[in-house]
Amino acid sequence: MNLRDIHTPVMLDRCIELLAPALERDGAVFVDATLGMGGHSEAFLERFPGIHLVGLDRDLDALKIAGERLERFADRITLVHTVYDGIAAAVESAGFDAADGILFDLGVSSMQLDVADRGFAYSKDAPLDMRMDQTSGPMAAYVLATYSEGELRRIFERYGEEKLSGRYARAIIKARESAPIERSGQLVDILIAATPYAAQRTGHPAKRVFQALRIEVNGELTVLERAVPAALEILPVGGRIVVLSYQSLEDRLVKRALTAAAASTSPAGLPVELPEHAPRFRLLVRGAELASEAERERNPRATPVRLRAAERLRDAE
Repeated sequence: MNLRDIHTPVMLDRCIELLAPALERDGAVFVDATLGMGGHSEAFLERFPGIHLVGLDRDLDALKIAGERLERFADRITLVHTVYDGIAAAVESAGFDAADGILFDLGVSSMQLDVADRGFAYSKDAPLDMRMDQTSGPMAAYVLATYSEGELRRIFERYGEEKLSGRYARAIIKARESAPIERSGQLVDILIAATPYAAQRTGHPAKRVFQALRIEVNGELTVLERAVPAALEILPVGGRIVVLSYQSLEDRLVKRALTAAAASTSPAGLPVELPEHAPRFRLLVRGAELASEAERERNPRATPVRLRAAERLRDAE
């Protein structure tokens, strides 16, 4: 398997550009909070010969592949099996008390989509697993077998922003009365049959439901809501964070956390800003930055990406 053929890091040059000021000194610590197959990390290790990488992933298969890919940097890397809201503990376990540069590349990884038996892709028939960490937690098939109609509708609405949530929830409840829904192909057939023909012309009926199931199974938004503030706390003055989001729910959480960190806490009406109320961070890009048209054409997985970044200005009081 040629990793470069199946994994093209998204917005790599821009990520390097934004994090470079924090990583150019010898001994700088770079945290890849979503290591995946190590594409971003490999480029950072090549570009910054003085950094130490702390690579996090909840997927043991990804850690194994990344470890092989980054073997030539063995004396400069520490790989940790953890969910990324455990970022502070992971950095401490690697022997560091801070991280100079942090990268989050959110969502499902290329490997998880491309390896059929993980059940993430609605285009490939496979067992409905969808766990990023296959050593723990319930599978997507368990959610489909045990959640009530109301619970299914809720996650399809909240995590998939699916307009046909109620229709799909009813169809799943009815179908599971006849047979367990254990494979992605079964679920796709149920969703297509429940979708009005006109709606089928606007996109694949399974796309948002599969996204919602994946987020539910892995607790992605709950984890992200904890992870970004935790990451900000371990950045020193001058430290930088870059976050790549691939859907609006993720991006909203990231925007909220970074905007709050970059806001002044001075009481309204003061003629001057008190130092202890000055913003702790500054935003490095205006709004959410998109991949270039050329990159989107070259790498379709860059099409939905939204990049946000920030730099620490001062220590907490």
